[in-house]
Amino acid sequence: MDQISIYIILAAVFGLLMAWGIGANDVANAMATSVGSKAITVYQAIFIAAIFEFAGAYLAGGSVTSTIRKGIVDSLYFADNPDLLVFGMLASLLSAGIWLFIASRNGWPVSTTHTIVGAIVGFAAVGVGMDAVKWGKVGTIVMSWIVSPLLAGTIALMIFRSIQRLILDTDKPLDNARKYGPVYIFAVVFVIAMLTMKKGLKHLSLDISTGESFVYAIAVAFVFAIIGVFLVRRVKVDPDADLNFHYANVEKVFAVLMVFTASAMAFAHGSNDVANAIGPVAAVVSTVTTGGVLQKSVLPTWVLLLGGGGIVFGLATYGFKVMKTVGQKITELTPSRGFAAELSAASTVVLASFTGLPVSTTHTLVGAVLGVGLARGIAALNMRVVGNIFMSWVVTLPAGAIMSIMFFYMLKGIFAP
Repeated sequence: MDQISIYIILAAVFGLLMAWGIGANDVANAMATSVGSKAITVYQAIFIAAIFEFAGAYLAGGSVTSTIRKGIVDSLYFADNPDLLVFGMLASLLSAGIWLFIASRNGWPVSTTHTIVGAIVGFAAVGVGMDAVKWGKVGTIVMSWIVSPLLAGTIALMIFRSIQRLILDTDKPLDNARKYGPVYIFAVVFVIAMLTMKKGLKHLSLDISTGESFVYAIAVAFVFAIIGVFLVRRVKVDPDADLNFHYANVEKVFAVLMVFTASAMAFAHGSNDVANAIGPVAAVVSTVTTGGVLQKSVLPTWVLLLGGGGIVFGLATYGFKVMKTVGQKITELTPSRGFAAELSAASTVVLASFTGLPVSTTHTLVGAVLGVGLARGIAALNMRVVGNIFMSWVVTLPAGAIMSIMFFYMLKGIFAP
């Protein structure tokens, strides 16, 4: 077997491991609030994610992708020795995949984006040279650790306060839930439609302006709001249920709404975050097949299938651990609280995409869950779990970097002439 085939096979295997890690960790995050609030079961979450994550990854995951992930390294440093880029990207995929396996096994919700960023920075800084890294970009990413959870938590707190004011703290909470439920559905679909058109569909080379995206998003959201009216009316009311828990029937309405948020979040996540796994794979494939370093490359269909399939497999086999941490261990979630957290996380990602701030799905969702928990006071939060999560975030970048450096030199030693 020739060396080019070996590189492509290694890229596929390591890329599949990374995609599996994204499914086990990141997708579990997207589904955690829905499962933790008991709006849907784990099996329903896997089913929804399998359809919408794969659809998002395959349909909008990228016909053209930047081979140098997020512009973190300067391609000029690899022009004379493209093999270094191949070794580095393979090392980054392997180290990120292993770290995501460790994190998922412990139930730590870490950022897949920051894992791969740490890995790429590690091999480039040590293996090639400090100047090969665009440190300004890295600094912005580190800042997003602080900004994204704070922003998501604030928005989640505001959304849940609106739910309390308009529905939960009124004389007729069930009637108001039916009245305002479709309005919240409109908000969910509008936010996700904007996210998909702004971040997901850009890979399909569709020239949609911000104004057009706004109009299309309103139209799509209006259609789903009308569907929501019929679905909310069909919720079966059990008068006896309210005897044990005053808002039992109201939460049934929010359980319906959360199916929308779970589906939409899965599609948006698949379209956006699959690049963490397939970006480095595309870099390796294009480099070894062309013999040079390209800034952009056409993405083979099999690479998208690899990313989408790996993500779904990761969620199905190991996602339950992170789901349990985010959905149950941070704070007690009901469908209304989970809904506020998911809508907030989606809103934060949309806001970030317009401002150009690189945020993590994981950090925004955990921040949103913390915000919802704070609505009931600091005592409602499990601070030991929160502390472990924050520590895993801090460790992610250096962990990815250190392992990547080790694997880079191993691969260089094995394959370099």
